Amino acid sequence: MQADWAVELGAGDETLEMPWAAADSGPRYYDLKRQPELLPRIDEANRVPELAECLAAINAPASILETAKCDAWATTEIDFEEEIFGCGFKFGSYIDLLFTEERARFSFPEHERLAKQLTESLRLAPELPAAAEFLVRRCYYHYDEKIDSGFYITFYLFGYGDDEMQARERWATALKQVENAMKGLSLR
Repeated sequence: MQADWAVELGAGDETLEMPWAAADSGPRYYDLKRQPELLPRIDEANRVPELAECLAAINAPASILETAKCDAWATTEIDFEEEIFGCGFKFGSYIDLLFTEERARFSFPEHERLAKQLTESLRLAPELPAAAEFLVRRCYYHYDEKIDSGFYITFYLFGYGDDEMQARERWATALKQVENAMKGLSLR
């Protein structure tokens, strides 16, 4: 599996507001760490059972992480750098990751260490037409009237195949490898 990480803290880069909510009655943040029974309210988790299983594992009481947002999709749009897999389909997902421990949410070195550790662990995984990327980004944590600037990690994962089913199967295998890598994590 290809794995990489990067830092995206520029003025025009993606950010996250926590907690978040879409306009009207659209999607919103559910605190799955403290209320795991809310998992069925997440449409993506209902559509993609493998994603639901991963969300449950990341938000487990023993995990140092929790989730904020996610999505999963299939596409035939293959970027130039993805052509090395020689496949016409990809199945992808993202999960926004937060540290559960509040102190760690505001520590850039902890986020950088996590992204590096996961990347190095996945580079040792068996060869698979899949790619993972961990992006350290800015997060604005809202507490009553106060907003604190911290960090989060967006975890992208893509599986590649000759058809959508094969791409999804490879993505699911890679997702399980990432889930297992996350289970071995701890804060220093």
